[in-house]
Amino acid sequence: MLLNSILPNWSEISVFEQAFWIIAIPATVFFLLLLVLTVFGGDADADVDVDTDVDGDIAGDSIPFQFISLKNIVAFFTVFGWSGIGFISMGLPPGQVILFSTLCGLTMMFLMASLFYFMSKLAENGTLRMGNAIGKLGEVYLVIPAKRGGMGKVQLNVQGSMRTLDAITDDEETIPTSSIVQVLNVIDDHILLVQKQGN
Repeated sequence: MLLNSILPNWSEISVFEQAFWIIAIPATVFFLLLLVLTVFGGDADADVDVDTDVDGDIAGDSIPFQFISLKNIVAFFTVFGWSGIGFISMGLPPGQVILFSTLCGLTMMFLMASLFYFMSKLAENGTLRMGNAIGKLGEVYLVIPAKRGGMGKVQLNVQGSMRTLDAITDDEETIPTSSIVQVLNVIDDHILLVQKQGN
């Protein structure tokens, strides 16, 4: 079996090295399982991230830089175990093995956290932020009744793409289709308050 070819002769290695093998093998299996679930089944640890004060809002945005999460912890033990085995085979003393293995594991955690952070940022960039519409000019797609008497629709370019959004107005007269309007504000996070421009 492949596993037998990888595992050393248990009776010929020290208890110290055995401990690293005991950490490395299960952590590797679990890590591979998490990767498969992430690729084929969404974010596998979405509901099991470890809540911690270590998490910081690095970019000052809505997406936190999650250093402590299930994926990152499993990645730490995977790299910790295998790097420890490697350092032991190099003949390093136990203290250095633990130190260097820990540093390798922490490095892997940082890389994993950075990867998922930037992936999340890329996903967020495609999400519409209504506040970005304020000040923009658009064209009325569906008549907007006067004095907030009903809801119409406008088409405008927001975040690099043309969108059709709900709109109301405080204007004294109904704004007909094809009129040019300017967005003054956003009401209830999803309705644009607009004002007709020109004649």
